[in-house]
Amino acid sequence: MRIRSVLANRRLKAFEIETPRGHYTYPFAKAGLVRETPGVAEVYVDEELGGEAFTYRLDSGEEDTVHVEQVLDYNQDPEYLKELLLYKLSVEAQRAVEDSGVSKRELARRLRTSPSQLYRLLDPTHSAKSVGQMLALLHLVGREVDVVVNPAPVSSAV
Repeated sequence: MRIRSVLANRRLKAFEIETPRGHYTYPFAKAGLVRETPGVAEVYVDEELGGEAFTYRLDSGEEDTVHVEQVLDYNQDPEYLKELLLYKLSVEAQRAVEDSGVSKRELARRLRTSPSQLYRLLDPTHSAKSVGQMLALLHLVGREVDVVVNPAPVSSAV
């Protein structure tokens, strides 16, 4: 996801990031080089990284870059968290399919889908899939998925 704009808000002690999904903040304290009294001299969307990160330079001359995924993770963006979960499930499904010995054609038949859809399910970079499809695939290749819901620690609750 591309970053549209970024500003350093000294009053909030945070970067303000605008993306197509909305506005986010990222505290100076979470950024690597920023100390107690941040002196951010310059901040800009880094086009060398495809507009998916921003770079800031301190008054001292030190520079660092923050990727949009760090911002989404900090803000607990639901869409990002879903994509991360699907990525992890896809990677595990690839391993499980290799270990299972069941042909991909047979898996597609059992899932009542096409082989091309099965390949999309197994592709970690393809995001148009559902958690239900991934769970069905993992079940067919002998993997059990347990979902555990724990209360969030009080300090990080939103």
